Amino acid sequence: MDVKTLGIDLAKNLFRVHGVDELGRTVVQRPLRRRQLLLFMAQLKPCLVGMEACGGSHYWAREITKLSHQVKLMNPRFVRPYVKSNKNDSKDAEAICEAVARPSMRFVAIKTQAQQDMLALHRVRALLIRERTGLMNQMRGLLNECGIVIAPGVAHLRRALAEIRGADDDRISEVLRRVLVEMSDRLRSFEQRLAEYDRQITDLARRDDRAVQLMAVPGVGPLTATALIAAVGDARHFKSGRQLSAWLGLVPREHSSGERKVLLGISKRGDRYLRTLLIHGARSALHYAARKRDRRSVWVTALRERCGANIAAVALANKNARVLWALLSRNEQFRVPAAA
Repeated sequence: MDVKTLGIDLAKNLFRVHGVDELGRTVVQRPLRRRQLLLFMAQLKPCLVGMEACGGSHYWAREITKLSHQVKLMNPRFVRPYVKSNKNDSKDAEAICEAVARPSMRFVAIKTQAQQDMLALHRVRALLIRERTGLMNQMRGLLNECGIVIAPGVAHLRRALAEIRGADDDRISEVLRRVLVEMSDRLRSFEQRLAEYDRQITDLARRDDRAVQLMAVPGVGPLTATALIAAVGDARHFKSGRQLSAWLGLVPREHSSGERKVLLGISKRGDRYLRTLLIHGARSALHYAARKRDRRSVWVTALRERCGANIAAVALANKNARVLWALLSRNEQFRVPAAA
């Protein structure tokens, strides 16, 4: 088979491949079991292989690349318009084969194993935070049913639980007291595990020269630096800092027609976790900007007074994303802005 372009519809066990020659004629179209895929790829001459970016796609991309094939991953949203008629695995593989050959197609960078390991730390940490938040909300709800309202914040809840453990309160029955003691033990376990993940991420950030480079930017700490390096990898895949910020969903949505230009709110596309870290870091930097007199701080302080704290935080996050792209793509050091 003289396959020039091959589309693979990934799945858990049963994959579908669709290959065409240099004239675009179909030369292979068949299902493959999971154990058969690499054996099938080893028999082909080096060709262009397209896949959708999904669970397991980066693993298969790395393995197929080792067999001298050129692998490109695409956002499934960009492949969908190429599906003809009814949707099935065969049509999906054909659409992938068609889409990967388009010169204007946007591709997803293949992540290394080290990048995925770092992302695993962040994903598990985020899961622990969600579970801890759910546990605290349930504890507040149980106490509220007894007429005990606790102020927002982890410290207030922790202090109230310590008082419940040590004092007798007629509003709380013995059954509920035992339940709250058990839940407070779980909360302490969550906090210990979160502290351990924070320590691991901080240690990795300090050992990575690129992360140290990024942490010099105000509003960027170990979490944001490591998450950006793990998610982006080689920043040169993006043509400009604006393209990176657009990928993160920090630029306005556009709904223009003719000579009428309409810009809406930020698009919120891309990696929600990384966008959240950048905005939270920008809020922290915005808090200290009023005390500084450099041009960056003066600009964001004036924007805050004119448009509000939320818009200023997103604008600063957008600017930080462009700065981080410049530092990663050009291997430069962050230069402290001059005084206004």
